[in-house]
Amino acid sequence: MSGAAWHARVECGTEVGAGFLVSGRRLLTCAHVVRWSGDAPVTVTFPGHRELGELSAAVAVHGGWRGGAADRGDLAVLELEREVPLTPAAFARPGAERVAPAPELVAYGFPKGYDEGMLASYRAVPGPLISDEWVQLEALTGHGQPLAAGFSGAAVTLADGTVVGMVSAVAGARDVRVGRMLPVEVMARYWPELGELVPTPGHRSDARRRLYALVRRAEEAGLPCEPNRLYVSAMDDFAPPPPEGGFASLREAAAYVQWEVTEPGAVARFADRLEELLEERPQTVPPRPATWSPIVVEIDHSGAGADQVTVEVSAYRDGRRRPVGSRRMARSAVRAFVQERIDEAFTQLDPGAEELITFVLPREWLNEPVAHWACSEDDPTPLGCAYPLVVTDRYRHRSGRLRHQLRKRWRELGVSPGGKLHRVECGTRERPAGLRKRLRDGAELAGFAVPPPAAREHFEVGLNLPVPVLLWPRRGCPGDGHDGACSGTAFLDELAVSVAGVPPSELPRLVMELRETADAADVPDEHWARDVQLLWDDPRCFAEPAAPLHSPVG
Repeated sequence: MSGAAWHARVECGTEVGAGFLVSGRRLLTCAHVVRWSGDAPVTVTFPGHRELGELSAAVAVHGGWRGGAADRGDLAVLELEREVPLTPAAFARPGAERVAPAPELVAYGFPKGYDEGMLASYRAVPGPLISDEWVQLEALTGHGQPLAAGFSGAAVTLADGTVVGMVSAVAGARDVRVGRMLPVEVMARYWPELGELVPTPGHRSDARRRLYALVRRAEEAGLPCEPNRLYVSAMDDFAPPPPEGGFASLREAAAYVQWEVTEPGAVARFADRLEELLEERPQTVPPRPATWSPIVVEIDHSGAGADQVTVEVSAYRDGRRRPVGSRRMARSAVRAFVQERIDEAFTQLDPGAEELITFVLPREWLNEPVAHWACSEDDPTPLGCAYPLVVTDRYRHRSGRLRHQLRKRWRELGVSPGGKLHRVECGTRERPAGLRKRLRDGAELAGFAVPPPAAREHFEVGLNLPVPVLLWPRRGCPGDGHDGACSGTAFLDELAVSVAGVPPSELPRLVMELRETADAADVPDEHWARDVQLLWDDPRCFAEPAAPLHSPVG
């Protein structure tokens, strides 16, 4: 064990934990070990190679852990400042820790006072996974080193040094003999790239390596394929259906074939189909619209006063959320904080990603002019002209009912060539109940002639139904009787022409182009699209729920 140079000590703020190297620059640890990475540096050392010194690291992938002891996804992938000349860890077959007789398992952690590390001997309790997530560990003796604080993120290994999992929950004060680990197959759920490194029962290693080599080729070439269709076309009738919400990426689909499809030829067949698309018939799968990589700005009341808000900025990569920063502040300070954190969030996106700025706002703030905020103090370009930018309602973003219904609606849309714009006119006499019935019958887009405060009940209907897209002018008609031409009606007329034939998935880019056109007009304030606001809500872009904003009270 002491000769395994890939064991690492990880420090972030007041947290100390363990980690283990899986490539020249990447290592795995627990998300809770680096929970303060938005405000504190992450440093990594290798006890077996102290000459490497302290290395800085950044969170490259976050498993979606939300802060609780029983929350899922307590995994983070760290990317080191440079490659290290060490051989990475090797993985055992999934389930190797639970065979009979139960093998001895060893973890290398860093409890308080032992910066050089300590070893702990445990065994896995046989049986099903706890909540389909964890393997329970029990100490082999009553007097050995417990899995105390400092072991979180440690690799759990067999006698030959191969990794079967990662320590995720350590012993409390009352019981020092038990702990939990994430087995390798669960870790791969939160980081699909891990599948390339783990041998899988039923699938040949050469087929697995070929599959992931083709996935890398497809990613590098920007292959326009839809992973859900590719999966269905490659599998037989006995294969499990795609997961609810579909696959966020080609790599996620490949990992699903590896882990969830037991038929021996499935990996090779999926690889064959992918190779066909790369080499021979790329036109057989229609090009898909942009797969957006969101940067999410979530703003909410803090509970500490009317002027105090909590802001959290995150970025999504490989379908996983990467927290960038969270802070409570006065409302007047929000813009500067958001400008800085959005710029930082771009470093977390894949180099070829289609960025999408998403503001998740309380309902009463949906009309905020966030698209007009400058990119930075040094760049006055409006955010909505520099990037596709959308807003969504905070309740809608977190409602399990609406997320489920919206997923179904977006799947039904597929590669829709664009649908009818359902108009809500200025001063409409349509009762909210009538609008509800009209929009419930499959509406894709709803356009309002007035901003939310002028037609509050009608907006409530649109927000509480799974209508994928809502648009409105932030300024304009008050919604009551007025003299002269109606700017709200003119807005809807122009909007209907602009969105005709545009797939709903492409509307963020279209609206950005409209904002650019308005901003470049001779009299920008008179252009109909100057203040267009787009509420666009595709849950498939947010494979993991947003982390809760840190509450400063309670």
